[in-house]
Amino acid sequence: MTNLVCLGMASERPNVILILTDDQGYGDMSCHGNPWLKTPNLDRLASQGVRLEDYHVDPACTPTRAALMTGRYSSRVGAWTTTQGRQLLNPEKVTMADVFAASGYRTGMFGKWHLGDTWPYAPRFRGFQNVVRHLAGGIDEIGNPIGNDYFDDTYHRNGVAENISGYCTDVFFEECERMISQSSEQPFFVYLPLNAMHSPHTVASKYSAPFIADGHSEERSKFFGQIINFDENLGRLLECLESQQLSDNTIVIFMGDNGTAKGASGRMPEDGFNAGMRGRKGSVYEGGHRVACFVRWPAKLESGRKIDELTSCRDWLPTLIEWCNLDVAKGTHFDGQSIAGLLEGRGDEWPDRTMVVQRQSDRPTLELSPKKYGMPHYAVMTQKWRLVDGELYDIIHDPGQKKNIAAEHSDVVGKLQSRYEKHFADVFATDANYTRFQLGAPEENPTRLTVRDWHPTEGNVIWKQEQLGDDSLAINGFWAANVVRSGQYRIRLSRFPEDAPAAMNVRDVRLKIGDIEQTRIISPNDASVVFDMELPVGETLLQSWMTDATTNKQRGAYFANIEFMPPSISP
Repeated sequence: MTNLVCLGMASERPNVILILTDDQGYGDMSCHGNPWLKTPNLDRLASQGVRLEDYHVDPACTPTRAALMTGRYSSRVGAWTTTQGRQLLNPEKVTMADVFAASGYRTGMFGKWHLGDTWPYAPRFRGFQNVVRHLAGGIDEIGNPIGNDYFDDTYHRNGVAENISGYCTDVFFEECERMISQSSEQPFFVYLPLNAMHSPHTVASKYSAPFIADGHSEERSKFFGQIINFDENLGRLLECLESQQLSDNTIVIFMGDNGTAKGASGRMPEDGFNAGMRGRKGSVYEGGHRVACFVRWPAKLESGRKIDELTSCRDWLPTLIEWCNLDVAKGTHFDGQSIAGLLEGRGDEWPDRTMVVQRQSDRPTLELSPKKYGMPHYAVMTQKWRLVDGELYDIIHDPGQKKNIAAEHSDVVGKLQSRYEKHFADVFATDANYTRFQLGAPEENPTRLTVRDWHPTEGNVIWKQEQLGDDSLAINGFWAANVVRSGQYRIRLSRFPEDAPAAMNVRDVRLKIGDIEQTRIISPNDASVVFDMELPVGETLLQSWMTDATTNKQRGAYFANIEFMPPSISP
């Protein structure tokens, strides 16, 4: 009875599963020619669906996720890098889950969000009704519980911490299968953004051992092992759809979030396999952002087709709106466009288009002065050309980007450079336009901030747990915040997280929030320090300075717990 109900609904509106792997490049699968990996289930999905062969994302994980969820350039929606407070997806932007939920779909997200952990950024506030995820950018990174290591870890189910047994990829697939198997008259939208194959490359030895035996490095062997584990899980998911009689009218989309992390070095000649592309994760050369993308929908799409036209992750939201007949507010704009006709093989002529990929820092600028901080790396793409940091490549005749022909085609360089400068001016209104942490909101109080969320003023942010105890670091930065309610706030600062408290070894701490400033003299043995402040409503910057009791170096507090204290009620 359950399956018949689901099929009845799906006859008009398909189910959707959107799978996003982390750090798996175009060449990290056997269907794209990898000589070491055997990925039968990815190969099966590719052969049963349509393959996008010139498909592009951002060169790093957070920007790709932001662009995918909104259909907009990541730099336009506030989430254009992985730390430094620039991983927060602008709360005013409508997400894919918002659109599906408003259109009557059940929505679920299982895995890595990396677009903000507090209100209003966390996925449970962005349209997802059923969420199981880790925090920050990796299961074991700062912001997550000490001891998370990919096995039997603490996750957050709809905002509540929960220990779940099993390997991370297995856990997320199991949650997905549980949701799609539930009885409901509503179709489902599941977003499955995995943290694998992100470092540390932790996986059961049975997956990595064969590659070590074949002579690969331990790190690459574990990376490959993570892919094999993923492929097994993908196979089980496809079988689950078959057993639930949901395959025909379920859209399954698979894609990577950036170029390979460990499958190839990205140098020329390549170490490893990268399908002949230059660059890897983080690069604006082709290997950093051209990734695999397959879509299977047996009820509508012809299997085995390849699409060579230029496409991107920003195209999926407008495409799914068309395919699923989703409700969207009038006047909603996307930087992507629907590729439904392209995927269905309709005879519509597909025009050439210009797209931009870029990597920029906290406060980007186009000015070339070496005194200016944040000059981005970029690629301007058309079907034929790639302008990469001023170098020009004919991608059709030189897919490996080996010969820079900018000098021979100065007219093309000028045209594409002009397009990039217009794009930059369009997506960055101002480099001071921070997406801010909201303090004192009734929806979430207290608010917890971590060092990875700083806008750095001294050195760089850190994100690995082991960096917290590094006494050689003299780093600092501020958190961009907005005080939602005026009143009394209690701010607890520390160097180490609450689940692993330790002496800070500092002799004084200074805290400044806007124009309000206080200093505390403390014992080096203290694990934290508390400030009580009266804060007004409005946007502000929050920064601290802690003086090391041994070296006299200064660093900022790595953690801040900020709690609005309601007025006491008189008897």
